[in-house]
Formats: sequence, C-alpha cells, structure tokens
Amino acid sequence: MSAFGTHGRGHLNGPVVVIGTGLLGTSIGLGLRGRGVPVFLSDPSPTNQAVAVDIGAGLPLSGMGTEQPELVVVAAPPDVTADVVERALGDYSGAVVVDIASVKAGIQQELRRRGADLGRYVGTHPMAGREKAGPVAARGELFTSMPWVLCPCEETLPDALLTAHALATDLGAIVSQFDADEHDEAVALVSHLPQVMSSLLASRLQGTPLHALSLAGNGLRDTTRIAASDPTLWVQILGANAEKVVEILQGVREDLNRLIGTLEDPLAPGARLDLAQLISEGNAGQSRIPGKHGGPPQAYSWLTVLVDDRPGQIARLLTEIGEIGVNLEDLRLDHSSGQNVGMVELSVLPNKHDLLIEALNDRGWRVLQ
Repeated sequence: MSAFGTHGRGHLNGPVVVIGTGLLGTSIGLGLRGRGVPVFLSDPSPTNQAVAVDIGAGLPLSGMGTEQPELVVVAAPPDVTADVVERALGDYSGAVVVDIASVKAGIQQELRRRGADLGRYVGTHPMAGREKAGPVAARGELFTSMPWVLCPCEETLPDALLTAHALATDLGAIVSQFDADEHDEAVALVSHLPQVMSSLLASRLQGTPLHALSLAGNGLRDTTRIAASDPTLWVQILGANAEKVVEILQGVREDLNRLIGTLEDPLAPGARLDLAQLISEGNAGQSRIPGKHGGPPQAYSWLTVLVDDRPGQIARLLTEIGEIGVNLEDLRLDHSSGQNVGMVELSVLPNKHDLLIEALNDRGWRVLQ
C-alpha cells in the first residue's frame, strides 16, 4: 500500500463520461460540474438519468456528439462492472476508464481473462456513501476528505494512473493505492463485516414488542444505522468478495462460540476472566481505529449536556462553547425517553473536560459527567 498527497490540485479538463447515475455516479457528476469539468451521463434507466441531469450532474451522453472523453467513470453495479468497463474501453479508444465498484480483484481478473486493454484501466473505490440510494440522494461534496483507493493493474500506464488520481483529488478525496487483493481483504474487514454484523443485529429486532424497543439508546442506534442499506447492492458486494468475508466470519464464529460456551456457565472457574478478556480485546481493537482527521488514535473525554427540546437550544449551546474557547472533537445527539429534553454528548480533549463543565454550569446549563 502507498499513499498519495491528500488534496492535490486537480487537473481534469474533460469531458468526463459517467456511466451509471446512482448515488455515487451522480455525486461524481455533481462534484466535477461544480469544478467546471464538462460531464456527460449515461444510465440504462431513463428515469435515473433524467433525474441526474435535472439536478445538474451533467448532460445526456447523446449531447456529446463526436467529441472524445478524457475519462470514463463506470459507476455500475458490481455484477456488471466488468462488462461495462470492457465496452467502454472499446467505445472510447483514447480514454482512461475507471470503475468505482467496492470489490476489485474479481473485476480485474475478468478483464484480463477477456483480453481488455488494461493499460487504460484503473480500478478504484471511493470509500463514501449514504444509507439512501439513487440520484436524488447525491451530493457533490460526498467524497470530500473521504478515502479513495486506486488499484492499478500491472499493465496500467502511468498517465492512466495520474488521470484516476486527478479524479479523486478533484473531488476532494484522500487518495491511497492498494493492490486488488489487499484492497478486497481490507474492505472485507472495515466495510463488509460491519454491514453484516449490523444487519444481523437489526434482524433480531423483528417482532420485538414496541415497549421493549422504547428502551433503546444510542448504542443500538449506532450499531444498526447501516442496516438500512440497499439489500440488492449488498447481495452483489458480499457475493463478489465472499472468500475474504468468509475468512473473517469464521474468526467471528470462533469468538461467538467461545462467548456462548462461557455464558452457558458464567460462574465456572475462569468464566469471568474470559468475559473480561473478550471485552478487553474489543477495547484494544477499537483503540486502533484512526482518530480525528485520520491521525493517530487519541482518548477523548465525554460529557452530556441536557437541552430543552425547542428551537435554537443546540445552536446556543455550540455558540457558547465557542465563546468559552473549547474545541469539540465529536458530538452526538440522543433523546430522553418520555421527557421533553435532548441530550447532547460532547467529546473534548481531556485537559479541557473540567474547564468546559465548570464554564457551562456557570452559564446555567445542566451538565452530566
């Protein structure tokens, strides 16, 4: 793996053809159009394409005429990505072609098997998205400060790689380079496994009485947020990266079997130690997740401020924290069950924790440590 500079000056001139006007394809179009790059759109769904055109992501491909594109972005579903890339390489003999599918090795292998011109092809993966799908959910700023992985083939020409890099940096992404297998192994752990675990947890809520769900707090909401993702897309992603995901799930199964065995006799000698070790292993893993702005992990202090559930209260709180001179590292919102108050959870550097509590108390806020 290698890393590029984070926000280099973009240099795409266009035109750029985007094939596929879902969330990501339309967001790419919006982002490039916002930087003055001409974009032309194509989608098998006339409705999706029309919506993307209407919101300003580009013009219909039919309007490009005989002009040749500088770059073709294939934003097709994973199960047809190789087909669309192969066709684009043939249709646009002078263009670089990139895809943005979330799995890379299988597509690369299939294109090589078909004898495609891999010199002009770069597999890429922008690590950005939303739970909502389709062009109406697109945002031109979707990729800003988000990771964007380039997975060139051995055959990829230097100019093609530079063009793919320019696409990502023009859209404000943080660019890194992996080989295809390394990428698929990494996303199986940091992207595909979280989706599976979130979906499995959320599936246990089916049929749960509403009075039981009324006890849910941020823990359940945080861990099931991505369970609202598009099932059709995830069937394709998991199927395309099944081997890597299965390897990780086998390790999860071992941990679950270990936990089940311990809880079947929680008073047995060593059971409490084993439970503590399992939780501690989770602590150790969580502490390795990169911190703010991708920097090294850092421990923060949390406090909770109660706010009345009426307009302007959160804005007033944040304004006063700014006046106090404390920088927030993170912020989460929750609601008090059955009461007309909200709870604003604030994360600050440890050396600012007590100062902020004292200052907020002095200003009349109700603060919980």
